[in-house]
Amino acid sequence: MGMKVLAAGAATAILFAPGAAVLGVATLVSPAAAGSGSCMWEGQSTASLGVAGPVPATLTATNTNGETVTLSKQQLTRAATIVAVGNDEGIPARGQLIAVMTALTESSLRVLSNTRAYPHSANIPNDGDGSDHDSVGLFQQRPAAGWGTIENLMDPVWSSRAFYGGPSGPNHGSPRGLLDMDDWQTIEPGTAAQAVQVSAYPDRYAVNQPVAEKVLSAVSGVSLTGDLECAQPAGDLPANLPPGFPGALITAAASQLGKPYVWGGGDFNGPTGGGFDCSGLVLFAAYQASGGRIRLPHYSGDQIHAGTGIPWALKRPGDLIFFSYPGAGRPHHVAIYVGGDRILHAPRTGDVVRYGTISEFAGEVITIRRLH
Repeated sequence: MGMKVLAAGAATAILFAPGAAVLGVATLVSPAAAGSGSCMWEGQSTASLGVAGPVPATLTATNTNGETVTLSKQQLTRAATIVAVGNDEGIPARGQLIAVMTALTESSLRVLSNTRAYPHSANIPNDGDGSDHDSVGLFQQRPAAGWGTIENLMDPVWSSRAFYGGPSGPNHGSPRGLLDMDDWQTIEPGTAAQAVQVSAYPDRYAVNQPVAEKVLSAVSGVSLTGDLECAQPAGDLPANLPPGFPGALITAAASQLGKPYVWGGGDFNGPTGGGFDCSGLVLFAAYQASGGRIRLPHYSGDQIHAGTGIPWALKRPGDLIFFSYPGAGRPHHVAIYVGGDRILHAPRTGDVVRYGTISEFAGEVITIRRLH
C-alpha cells in the first residue's frame, strides 16, 4: 500500500472512476424504514463539536481503500474552519463529519482557484489551482450552478455555510445544502455528501469517512471512532436459524462478533491483521459453513457473481445482501441477511463485526444472492 500525500497538485488523489455495471435482475432500491438509521456516535447525535486547542501540525490516516493520507497544518486548519462554522450554526456532529468528508474528497481540504475558468481567481487567497470544470473553493462548488460568486465560494466560511445550507444558509435551499434534505441524518454519510454534491462519482465520498473521522477527532478533541452506540459486538444467534448451510453460514459469521474491521482482513480460516472487512467475513463464513466447498473471492464486486440472484420478496436468512450507491454500478458492501430488517456484517473502519439493519442503507441499490 503506497503513501498518498494530499498536497498541492493532488486534489484528485482520491477520486474513483465508476466501475463496470455488475448488478443484475435481483436488484432494487433499499426501502427506508421509519425511525431507523445509521450508527451515530454516542452522545453526539444532536450536539455540535467545536474546535479545541491548536490545530495539529500534521495528521496521517488510512482510507477504506487502504491508502495512507497525510494532511498538513494548512489543510487541517481548513477542516477546523468547517467544524467551527458548523458549531456556530448548531450543526450536529454527523453533519460536520459529512462536510469534512466532502471537502476532503473534493479539494483535499484546500481552497482552490480555477484560473482556466476564472483567470482572476488567482488573485483571491487560495491554497492552489484546480481545474474541475468551473468549480472553485473547498467544496468545489460552481458559480454557474447558483452556489455563489467566485469570491463567495473561495471564502471557506461562506462556502461551508453554503454546504450546510438550512434556514440560515446563504442560498435558502437552492441549490440544496445538507440541512435542506429531510433524511440527511438517517442515510449513510457518503450518500448524504453525494446528495448535496451530485457528483459523477457517487461512491468516492464514503472512501474518506475514516480519514474525516480522524480529522474531526483531531480538531475537536472528541474521540469518535469505535464509540458507536449501535455497535453490538456480542449477542445471541437469531432464533429459528434455518437448517443446513444457511444456518451454518450465520453461525460461522456470528462466531466473529466483536472482531474489529480491518480493510483486506479475513481469509478462509479466520481473521487476518486482527479482523475482517465485509467480504473477508463473508468468504470466511461461507468456507466454514460449506466444509471448505465454497471458496469465494475477497472482493464484494466479485462475490456478487456467486450463487443465484433472488428477488426481494423471496429473501431468507443466510442470503447475501450487496449494497451499491445509485448509479455506481458496483457494490461497496456485502452483508449476511439474518431475518426481518437485520443483517450481520463488518461495516467499516473503526467499527466491529456486528448486527445491523438493512435500513442503515436506505436509498441504496440492493442485490440478493443465495449460495448453495
